[in-house]
Amino acid sequence: MGQTLLAEIQKGVKSALIKRRIISHFIYAGCTTITDLSKAVGLSVPTVTKFVDEMLKEGYVNDYGKLETSGGRHPSLYGLNSESGYFVGVAVAVNSLRFALINFKGDVLQVKQNAGFRLENKMECVDRICGEVKDFISGLEVDTDKILNICVGITGRVNPETGCSFTKLTCTDKPLAETLSEKIGINVCIDNDSRAMAYGEYIMREDKCAKNLIFVNVNWGLGLAIIINGKLYSGMSGFAGELGHNYGYDNQQICDCGKRGCIETEVSCSALYRKFIERLRKGENSILLMEKNIDEITLDDVISAVKREDVLAIELVEDIGAKLGRHIGEMMNIFNPEQVIIGGEFSRVGEYLLPPVISAIRRYTLNLMYRDSDIVLSELKEKANAIGSALLARSKFFALD
Repeated sequence: MGQTLLAEIQKGVKSALIKRRIISHFIYAGCTTITDLSKAVGLSVPTVTKFVDEMLKEGYVNDYGKLETSGGRHPSLYGLNSESGYFVGVAVAVNSLRFALINFKGDVLQVKQNAGFRLENKMECVDRICGEVKDFISGLEVDTDKILNICVGITGRVNPETGCSFTKLTCTDKPLAETLSEKIGINVCIDNDSRAMAYGEYIMREDKCAKNLIFVNVNWGLGLAIIINGKLYSGMSGFAGELGHNYGYDNQQICDCGKRGCIETEVSCSALYRKFIERLRKGENSILLMEKNIDEITLDDVISAVKREDVLAIELVEDIGAKLGRHIGEMMNIFNPEQVIIGGEFSRVGEYLLPPVISAIRRYTLNLMYRDSDIVLSELKEKANAIGSALLARSKFFALD
């Protein structure tokens, strides 16, 4: 069913393109009346009624009953049929895989993590990802024949249009998306993890996300995603958002990209971990030394130490937070966003992060810019990439973005 509509969309069939616009409106607006849908897509009520009736028969749309009004006729509410298709998101991180399943309406049905994974630039790693995806799908309690698309969110330079990854998993002789599609047996698309996370927040936030926002992904590296007027901005080749690889510090620290002094050498989880271990080796103390040898301490341990009020860990978080705030302030002066969302592993430190970030933003940002923007932490937290990737799988299936 979904593949037929997709084929018609790709051929440019007029009726299919109109249905795509209707599906797009339901995705972003939820259930709505024929009258409101008519205004949104710019077509007459009879024309919209005709298409909605067709989509009811095809199974894409459901009639969700009458809208309660104060008087007069009660119009029907229409929305997407949750069971007409499913989409899978795959979050590929340095040390873990996470999967998410959503239905056609965008409801999150399942999220699962596999921590026993390490990202390496080898075909064995590609095969491992494909095997884990197949295992996840085989364990689902839905009609897996209705899985219409999979999106993989991966760190680094990614061109979502060509399906090529230029930083991670570059070991394939074809575009990564094509290789994954062939091995899994379901259509696969890819995108940058920061964009997937931003899209997830945009669609799922309880307080209705702003249409112009910046999402700052503070993970092992430092990424950025930009949403302008409700649309993800990917740049000319899909590489927009590499905030972490701008020059920031005369520290002679070699970045993962091979250059020295990149912002992410001072503002990232890798920076937090490196500095924490360095300080311990210089003789400073931490509650973690009562439990582990220095060589056994992980990033999770450091983040846990922050929540346990470890003085050294909190000091480093506040220092990195202040630097992060300065660079966010620079972005705010350029983009003047409605909202800035901070996500990624670093945001797990919670209440210790926002005060130094906001203080630095006030110091380095024009007052009018600061007053315009809301600074918040991610609501989806560690699930943002997987859920956002699943939502991107849905929108990309109908080429909505």
